[in-house]
Amino acid sequence: MGGLSNRNIIVGITGGIAAYKAAQLVRDLQVRGASVRVVMTRGATEFITPLTLQALSGQPVHLDLLDEEAEMGMGHIELARWADLICVAPATADFIARLQAGRADDLLTTLCLATDAKLVLAPAMNQAMWRDPATTDNVASLLERGIQMYGPDDGSQACGDVGPGRMMEPGAIAEHLASLFETRLLEGQRVIITAGPTREALDPVRYISNNSSGRMGYAIANACALAGAHTMLISGPVNLDTPERVERIDVLTARDMYDAVHARMDDCSVFIGCAAVADYRPVAIAEQKIKKHEDAMHIELVKNPDIIASVAALADKPFTVGFAAETQDVEEYALGKLQNKKLDLIVANDVSSEEAGFNSQNNAATILSEHSREEIPLTSKQVLAERLVKTIAAQLPREID
Repeated sequence: MGGLSNRNIIVGITGGIAAYKAAQLVRDLQVRGASVRVVMTRGATEFITPLTLQALSGQPVHLDLLDEEAEMGMGHIELARWADLICVAPATADFIARLQAGRADDLLTTLCLATDAKLVLAPAMNQAMWRDPATTDNVASLLERGIQMYGPDDGSQACGDVGPGRMMEPGAIAEHLASLFETRLLEGQRVIITAGPTREALDPVRYISNNSSGRMGYAIANACALAGAHTMLISGPVNLDTPERVERIDVLTARDMYDAVHARMDDCSVFIGCAAVADYRPVAIAEQKIKKHEDAMHIELVKNPDIIASVAALADKPFTVGFAAETQDVEEYALGKLQNKKLDLIVANDVSSEEAGFNSQNNAATILSEHSREEIPLTSKQVLAERLVKTIAAQLPREID
């Protein structure tokens, strides 16, 4: 069983009457979790408008090989690299002939030559054109190169003929495309991860924070996305790039993070609280920079909301994973947190070690649940993230058919 969650798919549309079916194909792929971008030939725009496909895909439709704005960043090459799969539906006899000949005279043929992605064609044409020896030879040549063909189906055609040449129905194409990919560990799950520190202002220039770099949370977000999850990263202030296929929400304070998390809980199936959230904040923030007057300064603090405990307390709570970053009695504190906050898993790690912890590229941890203990020796944070994903996937409740 395969899946399309988090897969990047280009739908190429060429100039045939079956182009109208591509609109449904775009929707079917999105329903299965794919990110879809549309590339149209000039002929395709005579049958269905780019505006329609833009509205359905939520992305600009790509039309021209020599787009001045896109080409400043080698747009067609970036698009070719972005794709996990290119599906041309409908693929006309003309397009099949040009692709077989290795032509690169428009954006779609250029992408097909420039990509390392899987390439699938859904032919659609008059039955006589499909049977013509030239088309037959072109199709055979493309099949030998490893390009897959879905269809065409038999039936009545727009021209009034009956026979092979109808484009396969969009739902069937989407099902075939999903079967090209192996199901991944978190396929179809919606994961929210918090990462990095929070900052609590004292005055316009000073704040309370901690040493969290955010690297562990970002590594987990990357591992979740690679495992097929729709992944959202709610991040405090860090100096890190957003992992590919991850949606990022930037926040500053603990209350900002709390609000961002709870605003997105409806569709969340897994919550991973990796952020180093400030436990306290000043009761009041000075409007002007606080001046030095005395040898000591006293700041009154109030407790911040406990984000992970609030998620675990929800009536319809997601599978909830917490972190315990400690400097002593690490497992004892972590088990207490697991039980008191009613978490499903907790990752305990000693942040006092120079080889691991906040600012290191590496980490060592123990993953604990009520009935299990998994020790992970010092390794990269990305490897640790991948191990955590496997543990989460193994413990997620399974749906009963």
